[in-house]
Amino acid sequence: MVKIVHPVAGAAAIVTIASFWLSTALSEMFASPATIAAVKMAIPWGFLLLIPALMAAGGSGFVLAGKRRGGAIGAKIRRMPLIAANGILILIPSALYLAKARAGEFDSGFYAVQALELAAGAANITLLGLRMRDGLKMKGWFRYRPA
Repeated sequence: MVKIVHPVAGAAAIVTIASFWLSTALSEMFASPATIAAVKMAIPWGFLLLIPALMAAGGSGFVLAGKRRGGAIGAKIRRMPLIAANGILILIPSALYLAKARAGEFDSGFYAVQALELAAGAANITLLGLRMRDGLKMKGWFRYRPA
């Protein structure tokens, strides 16, 4: 069961974070202020999917790793504190702060936090993508095959 939960939860987490990032970027570039406000209000509700997915992926990953800490597993384990700290210290507070957009408060503070959130979100997507790549390598999906 753990071998199924881990990749499904990991994929759900990265897709959720990527959808937050893309919806934010696209709404800022192409949408009305009302749409931007709707996106900013919807993202905290997405935490109801994201946080359990991250917990399930992390917990099942530690179970699958067992006592091993070297190689690709070690790299995956070393990235997790960065991902968690980024999410807890920057992304969640930013999303909650930006939810104030419902009142139409698009001031300089809003845009400064928005820029920080987009940068931190891109970093987390990158780190989660590297973890996924390492997991796929361990499963043999990315092996060199001569022509």
